[in-house]
Amino acid sequence: MIIQMTKSIRKFLLLFPPALCIIFLTAPSVRFLIGLLPMDKCSLESVKPLKPGNAADTDLDLWSRSDVQTCTSWNAPIIWEGMFNTGHYDQIHRSQGSSVALTVFAVGRYLDAYLEAFLNSSERHFMLSLPVSYYVFTDRPEKVPNVNLAPNRHLNVIKVQRHTRWQDISMTRMKTISDVIESDIRHHSTHVFCFDVDQVFTGRFGPEALGDTVVLLHAHYYHLPRKLFTYDRNPKSKAFMRTGDFYYHAAVFGGSWRSVKALTEACYKSIMEDKKNNVEALWHDESHLNKYFWLHKPSRILSPEYCWDTSIGYRFDIRVHRLLWAPKNYYKLRASLD
Repeated sequence: MIIQMTKSIRKFLLLFPPALCIIFLTAPSVRFLIGLLPMDKCSLESVKPLKPGNAADTDLDLWSRSDVQTCTSWNAPIIWEGMFNTGHYDQIHRSQGSSVALTVFAVGRYLDAYLEAFLNSSERHFMLSLPVSYYVFTDRPEKVPNVNLAPNRHLNVIKVQRHTRWQDISMTRMKTISDVIESDIRHHSTHVFCFDVDQVFTGRFGPEALGDTVVLLHAHYYHLPRKLFTYDRNPKSKAFMRTGDFYYHAAVFGGSWRSVKALTEACYKSIMEDKKNNVEALWHDESHLNKYFWLHKPSRILSPEYCWDTSIGYRFDIRVHRLLWAPKNYYKLRASLD
């Protein structure tokens, strides 16, 4: 019965994609049915073929989650609750001397609305077993809230230009991140994680998320067929894609400092080439990020548990919320940048 239902849903999605886009944004019942669409399954019989990048992966249980896809066609793990031993990852990365730089942009009213909750929740949940250095980029350094930091955790505040359009803030962050990796982060941290500020940590976000190149499955797309992924379809853009593997969410990405530097440099280069041709990618830096990881396969993918939107409603396969989208008021927040 369930198999027949999921086939019917899939057929409807492929036949009526414009209608789906409207209904998906408005109908909780349709979102629930989309959650019943099956994901592909991991075909590996051992963890040995997994892409290198996290020494603790020898302990991964790829078969503990038969309800979801736990590895990719290029043998990268997709990390879900129930696949890993938290203590094992903490111990391995402490012994290796791993350390993490966290970058976040808080410009205009985004600082007032989100930064304090983001930082305080990070202190409760993000990489608690490792040294962490925060890099907060803002146009108002004097307004950055005081946060009680645990030992081996540091806060760096860096002033950035306030752009008139939020799209420009989104796209120029790639160059800013690349520059600070070169000037500072590479001397102090082994890994970098880049976050949007309008999110709140609600559960463990630990070393199981570390890898050479790390991306996140977008919560709104991980059950949808590829035809409905919102890649940039404009052939004039450097972000143009006909198809891809998954749809990745630019609210969270990371990896080794070398890999994140390479990613941000490549995305910024593509963004600037588009700008010379008077082109702007559909979803700005997210479109360029998806193109980059289509050409350079990530070594690790995080499940939507690592950045969930509660407006989607209940999903059987989301067993834990590690990071949640904060309530959004884009009109008020983005209008303030003008």
